[in-house]
Amino acid sequence: GNAPPGVDPEAFSWFQAVDADHSGYISVKELKQALVNSNWSTFNDETCTLMINMFDKSRSGRIDVYGFSALLRFIQQWRSLFQQYDRDQSGSISFNELQQAFTQMGYNLSPQFSQLLLARYGQRSSNPSIQLDRFIHICMQLQSTTDAFREKDTALLGNVRLSYEDFLTMVVTRMI
Repeated sequence: GNAPPGVDPEAFSWFQAVDADHSGYISVKELKQALVNSNWSTFNDETCTLMINMFDKSRSGRIDVYGFSALLRFIQQWRSLFQQYDRDQSGSISFNELQQAFTQMGYNLSPQFSQLLLARYGQRSSNPSIQLDRFIHICMQLQSTTDAFREKDTALLGNVRLSYEDFLTMVVTRMI
């Protein structure tokens, strides 16, 4: 069949290929099987779940062809940004590239924090780096938690005072 109105024909074609069970929806499992990093590793489960949840209007844990089409545009935008920060064109983002990316995105984060992210999300090696899927994951979480922090930091001082439960509420409600 033809692509529905407002859906890119290429996205529609890919949707049909990814929808392995022909349900008319893409699940996290199907999405994971469809997306690969530059090193041919599949996208991480957590990242796929975050992205499905972002485009799942019905809160069913899966997306239709419209959500999938929007998700592909979203990933392409992140891929372009990722490639811009991957200065050595290695297909992954190193510590220095991650630091530069954060700075250019307007985040004033310490090298220790970037090192922590590399240890948590990077590939285990002597020179850890971040693949596209984890870069998307980190940036989505960073944006979400930054938004939550800014809601509390109304004077834009860069610090807030809040109770432990307020902190937990802030984190849990921002987990996409």
